[in-house]
Amino acid sequence: MASRPLAAALALVAGAAVLVTGPPEAADAAPPGGKDVTAVLFEWRFASVAKACTEQLGPAGYGFVQVSPPQEHVQGGQWWTSYQPVSYKIAGRLGDRAAFSAMVNTCHAAGVKVVADSVINHMASAAGTGTGGSSYEKYNYPGTYSGADMDDCRSQIGSNYGDRANVQNCELVGLADLDTGEEYVRGRIAAYLNDLLSLGVDGLRIDAAKHMPAADLANIKSRLSDPGVYWKQEAIHGAGEAVSPSEYLGTGDVQEFRYARDLKRVFNNENLAYLKNYGEGWGYMQSAKSAVFVDNHDTERGGDTLSYKDGANYTLANVFMLAWPYGAPDIHSGYEWSDKDAGPPNGGTVNACWQDGWKCQHAWREIASMVAFRNVARGQGVTDWWDNGGDQIAFGRGAKAYVAINHESWALTRTFQTSLPAGDYCDVQNGRGVTVNGSGQFTATLGPNTAVALHVNARGCGSS
Repeated sequence: MASRPLAAALALVAGAAVLVTGPPEAADAAPPGGKDVTAVLFEWRFASVAKACTEQLGPAGYGFVQVSPPQEHVQGGQWWTSYQPVSYKIAGRLGDRAAFSAMVNTCHAAGVKVVADSVINHMASAAGTGTGGSSYEKYNYPGTYSGADMDDCRSQIGSNYGDRANVQNCELVGLADLDTGEEYVRGRIAAYLNDLLSLGVDGLRIDAAKHMPAADLANIKSRLSDPGVYWKQEAIHGAGEAVSPSEYLGTGDVQEFRYARDLKRVFNNENLAYLKNYGEGWGYMQSAKSAVFVDNHDTERGGDTLSYKDGANYTLANVFMLAWPYGAPDIHSGYEWSDKDAGPPNGGTVNACWQDGWKCQHAWREIASMVAFRNVARGQGVTDWWDNGGDQIAFGRGAKAYVAINHESWALTRTFQTSLPAGDYCDVQNGRGVTVNGSGQFTATLGPNTAVALHVNARGCGSS
């Protein structure tokens, strides 16, 4: 653990009512259906995902794990080869059908549901042999599609996102665009997604949803063996664009990209005090249908959101996201990179966290500890808000949980007012004891760029 980033930088400075004891006891599991946090294990091999479900995700209380696209794709070491399908066989670099099935079963046994990143907007460009041995060339994927199944526009999508037809009918970065309005294509995509569901997949993340008409996706979803399956759509908001993410709310959840972009601006340049009405109060989509994140594989490379390279700003943004009751959070867990195209270390095999470049953000104590916090606080509104007008904030989640964040460059010593029951608690951020008095108050000192988080299922740090 010593090699994990920020371990020392985010240590709590003990205050008057903070007693240093042992490590926290494991939190109680959330009720069935009460876990909405997804760990996105980007470019992890399926065998490594299975191990993480057993050792980390299940015990921490994650509800879902999202895996990278499982279908056969073009060969190459870059990460984006996973997003260039050549067939719908489960035969990508991350594992074959047997490995995928075993991963789903193992994760289920650990209490973690599985979401598969699903690439259904397009097929690969160029020509060659795929990761599963299938030959292909652009517009011809034997046994899957031919040129007649592609949209008529054979030019690349330009910069004019004010033209709906261009965005949804032309080719995203030159990839062969499927005609999702065609009966055969809809049926073929549904057959692939049904194959994933037959292996136990619980949810589908729809890549590049914005580049397919919402009605086409609704038709495809209606053909699934479980039309009510969890459905999360990538539709990036752009001011003044012809295609709005809200168009897709009728089918399932939609990723709210503005949430992540604004978090970067606030944590880097503005005041955390502004977050008091974060979410729908900022004009975002409805909370119950929004998927949120601090970063994902695209945005960390594009620079429009925070990333692991932003240090404490990134860590504290994740703490805030997990504590705040808006949307369903994704925790991105990837690997170090300097080359934006670089594929995963060891071909996606994770021998151990924080080695070989694997960042394992899902297992950072500051982040993982907040998953149980969120599960416990589910259904509770924000109470007891406090801020200093700048970068120190604190708030509760009814009588269930309370968090304080100090994003200033100096220490904060304060008596915090909560709605928590009186008693001894374990600050899950740091594993240190905190006593809440009969008036719901506790006193603590937070060092610069640290947090304190309490919840009713962590009522003491043990006696060691």
